[in-house]
Amino acid sequence: MTAEGDGPVVVIDDPADPRVSDYVALTDVALRRRREPEQGLFIAEGERVIERALRAGYQPRSVLVSPARRHGVPAGFWARPSPGQPAAPVYVAGPAVLAAITGFEVHRGALASMCRREPLDAAQLLATARRVLVCEDLVSHTNLGAIFRSAAGLGMDAVLLSPRCADPLYRRSVRVSMGEVFAVPYARLEPWPAALSLLRTAGFEVVALTPAPDAQELTAAWAAPDDRVAVLLGTEGSGLTDEVLATATRRARIPMAHGVDSLNVAATAAIACYVLGLRPPAPTAPSAPSAPAAPAR
Repeated sequence: MTAEGDGPVVVIDDPADPRVSDYVALTDVALRRRREPEQGLFIAEGERVIERALRAGYQPRSVLVSPARRHGVPAGFWARPSPGQPAAPVYVAGPAVLAAITGFEVHRGALASMCRREPLDAAQLLATARRVLVCEDLVSHTNLGAIFRSAAGLGMDAVLLSPRCADPLYRRSVRVSMGEVFAVPYARLEPWPAALSLLRTAGFEVVALTPAPDAQELTAAWAAPDDRVAVLLGTEGSGLTDEVLATATRRARIPMAHGVDSLNVAATAAIACYVLGLRPPAPTAPSAPSAPAAPAR
């Protein structure tokens, strides 16, 4: 973090000021899910997450900070998108005004409005990926953020989403992932579920995670590092639909104890990512035969 640079600093004392309209009603999930993609923006919350978005190359629109955080704007924020274009403005507002604008107490001190990028193409992602998570209709932003954090930390190459999945760039998803949504490329698979055929076309083994007792244990679904494997994760509660299960080449389960039938989908994803990243144990060289014992005297 650095002291403020040469960008404009504007004090906001009116919650209705149109210059901070990007930050209005951040707690209205339905509004934000519709508005943010339409306007090509997303909100990064907290200095660490803002820094990660900047490092990933996302361009800032503006930042909204409390007075105490005015001198803590990330250094990359002041970089101009191109010569001759102005740096993004820094808006400063007191706690009461911040709460009136956003709809909640801004404890992390800084919010940044960032520009979205053009969506990635699923087929292009699959052309170079070897380990992929595929999510069907995950509607919880918290679960999706946690899945992206596991995918980043445990070496997944991409995440593919059904059209009804939550927005990875929604504020809660970004925060729960600690900004790791910026580290893992993702794309929507449309039309769903017909677009799942892209996985087979690209040479992926498709493993559906299910608690069904006739599924093989997940550790038995281990694949060699060069194999292409896609893991299907179902919606919270009901899991994968029958239509999606039918597209899998293999079904796998995580053995459970104490009568528990399944895990939260984010925990399931973390275990699957770990298992996919395992390497087989190095072969043990056969031990030399023992010399015959000397006769007793």
